Amino acid sequence: MKDASKTRKAELHNRLKAAIMTLELRPGADLDEAKLSEDTGLSRTPLREVLRQLAGEGYVDLRENRGARVSEMSHMTLRDFFLAAPMIYGAVLQLAAKHATPAQIEVLKAAQEDFKAALRSGSSAERAMANNRFHEVTGEMADNIYLLPSFQRLLIDHARISMTFYRPQSPEMAENVSEASAQHDAIITAIETGDEAAAAQLAIDHWNLSRDRIELFVMPAGLDVPLGTVARKTPA
Repeated sequence: MKDASKTRKAELHNRLKAAIMTLELRPGADLDEAKLSEDTGLSRTPLREVLRQLAGEGYVDLRENRGARVSEMSHMTLRDFFLAAPMIYGAVLQLAAKHATPAQIEVLKAAQEDFKAALRSGSSAERAMANNRFHEVTGEMADNIYLLPSFQRLLIDHARISMTFYRPQSPEMAENVSEASAQHDAIITAIETGDEAAAAQLAIDHWNLSRDRIELFVMPAGLDVPLGTVARKTPA
């Protein structure tokens, strides 16, 4: 019985993580704890344990007397994301090139093959999750107790923003997706050869490739309203 509860908790944890990162659960959405309990067969206590774990990892916010909700993506959090991302990615890949083991490199290569398969025939969600797994492995390689929590939090919003990147709407965007895959291959080579400088530079190049996707994430195509302004009503 205890093992069954543990399995259901793990399944719920993974399902909610994927739903949040692929925007099946939108930023700021309330989580219906009663429905989650009914769907999973988990009582309130183990369910709250899962939600506390997700909150600690940055996926959800717990509010006193108001329940849990998916972590927000406000203009402020997105600003912080875009300021911190290149520094954190650079540090992670540099440390990955320094510390990666042969076994981890094989795992990274397998993650890249999964990513390429998702690009060929997967949905935008599958592409974003495969990309997320590739970067998760580089974080494991970096093996730094101070850096990893920040990196893992960064990957949550990276995956959510990537849902736009991996749904190309123009030839240029499709070319960028192909270039992202080629950069993954170069990252593997830099890590495998222990080239820390090349790995750090590739992190910046990889970041620069997708950073303008925030405009499509925040302001969908077809809306020509500058961020931070409110459209005025036409006088009657």
